[in-house]
Amino acid sequence: MPAPTIQNAKMLIVEDQPLALSYMKQSLEQLDFRNLKFAESADAAKELCTINKFDLIVCSFGLTKKQNGYQFYEELRAKQLIRSSTAFIFISSETSPELVHSIIELQPDDFLVKPFSIKELQYRIERVLKRKQALKQINTLIDDKNYSKALKVLDLELDKKEHNYTSLLLKLKGELLLKLNHLEEAKSFYKSVLALQKFTWAKLGLVEALISNNEDVIAQKMLKTLIERSETRLAALDLLSKLEIKLNQYENAQQLLQQAIEMAPRNINRQQSLGRVAQINHDYEASYKAHKDIAAFARYSIHDGPEVYLNAARAGIDFALSTDQSDQVTRLTRQTQKYLNDLKSQFPSAQNQAQIDVLNARVHYLKDEHHKAKQLLEQLEDETVIRSVDSTLDKAKALHEVGLNHKAQELFNQVIAHCERHRSAADPITMRYLYQQQQEKKEITMGPRELNNHAVTQFNKGQYETALEAFTQAFRVMPKNAGIALNLLQCMSDHCAKTSATFNSNLAKRCTTLLNQAELDSEQQIRFGKLKAKLSEMKLDFE
Repeated sequence: MPAPTIQNAKMLIVEDQPLALSYMKQSLEQLDFRNLKFAESADAAKELCTINKFDLIVCSFGLTKKQNGYQFYEELRAKQLIRSSTAFIFISSETSPELVHSIIELQPDDFLVKPFSIKELQYRIERVLKRKQALKQINTLIDDKNYSKALKVLDLELDKKEHNYTSLLLKLKGELLLKLNHLEEAKSFYKSVLALQKFTWAKLGLVEALISNNEDVIAQKMLKTLIERSETRLAALDLLSKLEIKLNQYENAQQLLQQAIEMAPRNINRQQSLGRVAQINHDYEASYKAHKDIAAFARYSIHDGPEVYLNAARAGIDFALSTDQSDQVTRLTRQTQKYLNDLKSQFPSAQNQAQIDVLNARVHYLKDEHHKAKQLLEQLEDETVIRSVDSTLDKAKALHEVGLNHKAQELFNQVIAHCERHRSAADPITMRYLYQQQQEKKEITMGPRELNNHAVTQFNKGQYETALEAFTQAFRVMPKNAGIALNLLQCMSDHCAKTSATFNSNLAKRCTTLLNQAELDSEQQIRFGKLKAKLSEMKLDFE
């Protein structure tokens, strides 16, 4: 791009700090940029983007009026308010690892750290504008999803003897081959690039091609190496978590997702994956934390909506039902009500009353007000159309909790059939969770609160066989509950001692592992210590 064109570039500056905005204006005018527009908020900037085609947007990452820079850029891309031919530069005085990783994930064209000199600003602007102009035709074709033609144009550019953007063109070529599902060609391409130079993007691209081609073992081996390197760790964690989900290794997937979220917590899609994977693993606390984070980070973003608050409330109730700590139950119940209040205040016209009624019924159940819970659910109309997979799933759970098992199973059948007919209605993780919940609710007819109470009652009566079955079922659906693990281990010990029954070492080891890791109160610690001594004396394998 010749210099005159650069000076005439149409720019938008998004900055809500008056002094910083004034500095940017003076700096750009001093550099002879004249085609400038300014916005003091993301909302104002979006309005300008609907009526203008900008060559460059320079945006403060730390916007404070509703949307921040991260949410603003995410919405621009999602709603196609800007195209790939528009350059985007983030500016920020903060350089924390969390922020840097978040920006890297968004992949803007540049990131400029405050304070910066006019010379540095000029260099960055000219660099990104020249690059955008050189790749404009290819980017336009990619935006139009004309990937085959984009690849042909790109190959013509690469055939030129000298090109300033060879590395970027090669990266784009690999991405296009993956989009076109040319997996064998993509593998060969990435390998040939890596033979010349060990580009990070080429390593990650090769892994994506291997996973798509079901070469999982090789991909897994490569990713475990890439995780150890700081520059590839986040992307490798994401890819490996997806691979583990594909292989149905949900415990591993959860650990990987949690590590990725520690690095870059703003990614809502990743938080949603963690929430669902944690549900599959019956880790209700981790699922609740993920939905809490979603509710916090989604505010003002494209992800914000009634389902965010409903799902946070649902996850809170699931967690409350899985814990035996009364103070925690009280806190979670109070937080659930707050999410429902937030929902009503932010989306007053939304038709959510039926879903709120289901949640209120579950709160009644949580408070041992079973009659009120059942009465509220029986007043609700039967669903003829599935409008929300999550709301239908929540209603099925509520019906099961109050003992309306037949109705719960009918609803499970209905939502699963809906998702199978409309594949876009649910991702593979959600489908796995639906099948799991349907099967568990079919095999375990009692609600979570009754299971442990029933088991304790039977144990106190000396009905060890019945108690053991109930404790085992309770531990199946609440494998993170230390109290249940302790009760189950106690029951297994007494049952074995008094009836000479076979001791289930694998189940005992799972209980012991949880109890060794859990924060037990003083009474539980004493009880666990005595129990270990007894099991050792009986020469049973429990550790």
